Amino acid sequence: MEKAGLITLEYVNTVIKERPADIHKGQCGRVLIVAGTIGMAGAAVLSARGALKSGAGLVKIAAPKEIFNILQTAVPQATCMDVKDLSQGDLEIYGSIAVGPGLGVDEERYLLISNILKNYNGPVVLDADGINCICKYDKELQSLCKAQASVILTPHVGEGDRLLKALGSGTVKELGRQKAAELISEKTGAVVLMKGPGTIVTGETKANAGTSEERQTYVNTTGNPGMATGGSGDVLTGVIASFAASGAGSLDAAGAGAYIHGLAGDIAADKYGQWGMTALEIEESLPAALKQVVGK
Repeated sequence: MEKAGLITLEYVNTVIKERPADIHKGQCGRVLIVAGTIGMAGAAVLSARGALKSGAGLVKIAAPKEIFNILQTAVPQATCMDVKDLSQGDLEIYGSIAVGPGLGVDEERYLLISNILKNYNGPVVLDADGINCICKYDKELQSLCKAQASVILTPHVGEGDRLLKALGSGTVKELGRQKAAELISEKTGAVVLMKGPGTIVTGETKANAGTSEERQTYVNTTGNPGMATGGSGDVLTGVIASFAASGAGSLDAAGAGAYIHGLAGDIAADKYGQWGMTALEIEESLPAALKQVVGK
């Protein structure tokens, strides 16, 4: 098991920096959110808001047409497209793609996810039903192992168990969260963010200026029990996607995303208390969290 470092303000300052005065929205990251279905529109809303509040210049949501009115009312800054048309679009125009929150689990959605992983050459944040679809319809996780995309998996413990089962590798409880995350990462090639107290982020990165790969594992230092609330992970997905779209490497986007998301949770807890805060308060606290990091 790798010795874990800490995700601190100093680390995040190397990833998130003050913006140039002449920057425009096209340079701030273009994010595609593939999320939401009837009865689960809120997941897409929270992910899109998480991306926008974390600095994404442009956000598009691919979702069923039936929930467009909800999405365009709740997130007027985002545009929408019918998820059925996604296979016909040019995925390469997006700096990152987030897939899974509230998406639903069926074979059609699995095929959609598999197509993205196979044909998109960029960072993909795979969360929630994105993970569940892969685990249900791709028993050996070959779509992950052979992905052209740079995959960031964001499982909670239950989703971690499903990934480990597909890999034939025990459970999170048996292995411990850090070892479980590292094992999933080693076998799939993905960056893995294992949610929970002291979120674990692990993945391979280039060693110095050479071409060899080395594993790095980190433990996040922000966050609190009030973040154990529905929708919190959807916000995190958007945050990570935003940082990945702005040019951060997958490991750094996941690490900085965990820290900023946790810091926003700490700000929300200070204002509202841990018992009553919701994912909406976390999302609304993201700008204040980013201001603490970059100073503006």
